[in-house]
Amino acid sequence: MIVSDNCTELTPNAIPRWRAEQKIEWHDIAPGKQMQNGFVESLDGRMRHEFLNETRFQAISPMLSHLIAA
Repeated sequence: MIVSDNCTELTPNAIPRWRAEQKIEWHDIAPGKQMQNGFVESLDGRMRHEFLNETRFQAISPMLSHLIAA
């Protein structure tokens, strides 16, 4: 199962077609109800707090190491 905020940032046709082909259950979050997916909201908040304006990475591997250690 995938929970999303109505796929606004994703390609509008490719993702729905792919999930239908894969038979993936999809649940959209109601507009203005981000806490319907509290796990992602919490993760986003921690990521913003941990990374934005604090640490700059030159490559993806140091960023992943930092993320795993957090």
